[in-house]
Amino acid sequence: MGWLAAGDTYEVALVEGRVVARTASPASPAGGRTERTLPEEIRDRPEVIELQRFAEWLDRHAADCVARVTNWMVSSLPVPAGLLVRVWPDEAWQAALRDIVVVGAAPHEVGFLRAADERDGLRVVTPDGETLRLTAPTVTMPHPVLLPGLEELRAFAAESGVVQGVAQIDRATWTKPAGIDGSADAVTEFAGAEYRSWFHLSARATSLGYRVSGSSVVDTVRDGGRIVTASVGMSDPYTEEKAWTGRLAWRHEDRHRSLPLSEVGPVAWSEGMRMAAALHAGRTVPTDDAR
Repeated sequence: MGWLAAGDTYEVALVEGRVVARTASPASPAGGRTERTLPEEIRDRPEVIELQRFAEWLDRHAADCVARVTNWMVSSLPVPAGLLVRVWPDEAWQAALRDIVVVGAAPHEVGFLRAADERDGLRVVTPDGETLRLTAPTVTMPHPVLLPGLEELRAFAAESGVVQGVAQIDRATWTKPAGIDGSADAVTEFAGAEYRSWFHLSARATSLGYRVSGSSVVDTVRDGGRIVTASVGMSDPYTEEKAWTGRLAWRHEDRHRSLPLSEVGPVAWSEGMRMAAALHAGRTVPTDDAR
């Protein structure tokens, strides 16, 4: 983006998401000295205000792109290849999509997304380092617990310096233990995490992107075509000074009772355990344990 005149003395531009100013220098095409902070005399000028609003919009747009790609990935939703081609030229979309692992029509069509255009469609780099063109009308960006060859993908990413805009292959995952009691309807592994107050626990939950609904922290995911809500109980804010996390349970969208653990799918299990572990990690650590 070029420099805009802001009065007779300064020019302003958007640089790395921030509005900066420099002294106008008619004698030099490159302009004058760049200021460390916006000079007070131009902070209320319309050019500066419009650039700041544009910067805020760009931040919101980038966050929305990341949120949408994250939702596609967590839910393993089919995404039209044509849609990815259309949004790819947008820098914010490309930052969120670049190097996401996509799967085409066949199980072996797996790779890190590197390009998307009208002529060649989607191009990915496989764990073998080869470039593959995907021609399927739709692709998926699977949740890591569903990704074929996850460890191979992680090894290739580490060797190649791959950094994903949306954490997929490095997303924390949990696999349901083989010997678990399938008739049980809750997990207590992360229960009992103590917080200074209900408000601290609630703030921790919302900062992680989860919702607080009644006396539970909840996360709703799509698993195998069904909507499943994972919930971690919270102690009553009206009867307790401190707060504690409770059991982790799951239920289908159309049911009020908790699901038996045997009916909890791999994505719902992983995301529910991820939520419970993150809440447990934010607990208040007693002084004796902190040594």
